[in-house]
Amino acid sequence: MSEHEIKVKVKNAESAAHAEEAPDTAEESTQGDAPMKKLSAEMDDLRQTLLRRQADFDNYRKRVEKERAEDSKRTTARVAESLIPIVDSFEHALAAHKHDEYAGYRKGFELIYKQLLDNLAKLGVERLEPVGKPFDPHMHQAVDRTETTEHADGMILEVFQPAYVYHGRVLRPAMVRVAVHPAGASNRAVN
Repeated sequence: MSEHEIKVKVKNAESAAHAEEAPDTAEESTQGDAPMKKLSAEMDDLRQTLLRRQADFDNYRKRVEKERAEDSKRTTARVAESLIPIVDSFEHALAAHKHDEYAGYRKGFELIYKQLLDNLAKLGVERLEPVGKPFDPHMHQAVDRTETTEHADGMILEVFQPAYVYHGRVLRPAMVRVAVHPAGASNRAVN
């Protein structure tokens, strides 16, 4: 055999050896990749579970905070509703005792009355005086009506008891007298 033939046979043998080793190496790498792929998939699942649980907890926390705020508002509204009759009593007492002999007491009552109204306002309670405004059945309770053409139909003429509102919720509607056009006047206006 010539030297050239020997070199060719050696090259062929080396190529065959590499060809046999390549499948073994590929097989080993796929066997090594399987556990890595499994661990990677488990890690992705755990990461997704963690993200979902964090989102669930954030939603729970927000819901609890909202419920606490609503409970606080309801409690404040109940306290304010219980104080409204006391405000009315102060107003009646102040209106009844206008004589000079009650000046000292009156001044004390006025200070307490003002303090009570200021504290209700700090809580978010608004007192509404609807005189001169149109009648709204959600905010007012009509206890009397006056037939007149001097005022617009449905206009509030007098307030017997003011309305109190807390964050848009009516604690007590105003008791009012409403202007009503006489039946003949409204018929003439239509014709």
